[in-house]
Amino acid sequence: MPESTRPTIPIEPPLPGRAFALYARHLPGFEARLQQAVQTLTQAAHAHAGRIVQATSLGAEDMVITDLIVRHRLPVAVALIDTGRLHPQTLALRAQAEAHWGLTMEVWQPDAAALHAFESEHGAEPMYRSIALRQACCQLRKVEPLQRLLHGRSAWITGLRRQQSAHRADVPLQEHDEAGRLKVNPLAAWDWADVWHYLQQHRVPYNPLHDAFMPSIGCAPCTRPIAVGEDFRAGRWWWEDDTRRECGLHLSTHAA
Repeated sequence: MPESTRPTIPIEPPLPGRAFALYARHLPGFEARLQQAVQTLTQAAHAHAGRIVQATSLGAEDMVITDLIVRHRLPVAVALIDTGRLHPQTLALRAQAEAHWGLTMEVWQPDAAALHAFESEHGAEPMYRSIALRQACCQLRKVEPLQRLLHGRSAWITGLRRQQSAHRADVPLQEHDEAGRLKVNPLAAWDWADVWHYLQQHRVPYNPLHDAFMPSIGCAPCTRPIAVGEDFRAGRWWWEDDTRRECGLHLSTHAA
């Protein structure tokens, strides 16, 4: 798709608190799922102390996890990949979150020279022209910085949940990535209602775009609001026919 015909998706102004009204529910078994998440995080944090990191996108699930890390004083670093194309609301949330928790996040960015060469050849927004170019952009802006972020570490924590998509339906609490590192998914069994119940209960800050019907938030050119009845990740790379819709950060893993 030529950049001159880039799809324009209007984002409705966020209505503060809308996400709580839409999603937050106390479901049966929440306390057990919360306890399981805390135990999973605690065991991994102490087993890999000094070598474990949370890779956060500042999405709702990741905000729950960071709150659990801080609340339980776990020795886990928190790191953000700034792709260079994040929403302004996402960037503002980083500063808000650091102030809220009294922590400093690691920030990892794409290699500047590689990014310049890629944009010189393909333009600033080649993702609309082919899946291959979109995946190359994700590789440059997300996957390669993640590889550097994880270098020298033996474990990392994600906000993956089974409910997020069919591709993630079998996500375990723990698995190993293709490099053999422990990959911890403490919210694997959580419902979307659990996430918002926790955020509301503990007054955790969140991205205001969640109040504009955007449950899954990535780079600005690649994220749109979803409609009633659409899949959780329908707003990611919505112009593609491939229902898998992954950027490459969470592929090729094996259950631990």
